[in-house]
Amino acid sequence: MKTLTLKRGKEDSLLRFHPWVFSGAIARLPEGLEEGEVVRVQAADGRFLGFGHYEIGSIAVRILTADENETIDESFFATRLAHAYALRLSLGLARPDNDAYRLVHGEGDFMPGCVIDVYGPTAVLQAHSPGMHYARDIIARALVNLPDAGIRNVYYKSETTLPYKARLDPVNAYIIGDYEGNVATENGLKFNIDWLKGQKTGFFVDQRDNRSLLERFAPGRKVLNMFCYTGGFSVYAMRGGAMLVHSVDSSAKAITLTDANIELNFPGDTRHKSFALDAFKYLAEMPDGAYDLIVLDPPAFAKHRSAIKNAMIGYRRLNAAAFRKIAPGGILFTFSCSQAITKEQFRLAVFTAAAQSGRKVRILHQLTQPADHPINIYHPEGEYLKGLVLYVE
Repeated sequence: MKTLTLKRGKEDSLLRFHPWVFSGAIARLPEGLEEGEVVRVQAADGRFLGFGHYEIGSIAVRILTADENETIDESFFATRLAHAYALRLSLGLARPDNDAYRLVHGEGDFMPGCVIDVYGPTAVLQAHSPGMHYARDIIARALVNLPDAGIRNVYYKSETTLPYKARLDPVNAYIIGDYEGNVATENGLKFNIDWLKGQKTGFFVDQRDNRSLLERFAPGRKVLNMFCYTGGFSVYAMRGGAMLVHSVDSSAKAITLTDANIELNFPGDTRHKSFALDAFKYLAEMPDGAYDLIVLDPPAFAKHRSAIKNAMIGYRRLNAAAFRKIAPGGILFTFSCSQAITKEQFRLAVFTAAAQSGRKVRILHQLTQPADHPINIYHPEGEYLKGLVLYVE
């Protein structure tokens, strides 16, 4: 195994257990080091700091372990997956009426660069680093061998998540098993999951708890679900007893998925309508007071720090439109999934929008990602989902 040496004084973050080594901290790269290799990282004075996957880019090494006695092999990944599954079992997530959950959340499960979502008998594996790409077969074997997890199929979906400069040419395909249907269950509700062509791993399991909360607010309300994608919030609102539910997304394909999920759970129910329209246009043209529960769950407005300024403008515009239009006594669920936007920045954008509207607004709940998207306490960057539930007089 090759050894990578840091500049003097650049070991402090690793001594605090942060799992990343930035390229600017490196004093010397060993000759012949290839992307995806496991590398030994040491301080300038030779102290061992960790083993990790090397890659070209700002994040040069993702640390897998700080234990010098640990070997990065099939047993290593099997152990990490077993610990991750044990956590999900202890959280009560893997059960007959809920077989959709995140099994591995990158750094939060001490497998940086790896995301795994489970949908019934199928695990969707996504690599965000060359090292995890090269480990995909080992990880897949460990998944189907997880005791009592019931995973029979592993679908690899990394065409859009790996750094393009690495020239890895990943192909989305089954590593183990094959297609066994695409319906998964979340809290007793059925969803068609499109892991073959859909966004991310096919479904946003990170909003499960927030969807359940919305269900409690839904009885008798007129609900608008903006950026609905597969209609998760809409399905929960329907079960919660909403008077009507309207789903809006600019993607016609997303609307087709939403309609299919509504029909799967509430066949023939006329309370639901969907619209393939631009969100800002829909908000601008809808009548004042048409809805008394609005969900704003847009895609990431800022994927990089350079986009923060424009993202803040977008969040202000979007929330200001909702504040102007929502009925008195309305409930607004508003979210940001942009990792580059902090909780404070998001709240400032929403506060500014509220002030512009002149409405009285109270915070009822502050929301985040669920427990199967854990945040490594030494890696605060893992906290990405931010949300507020607001009462608007």
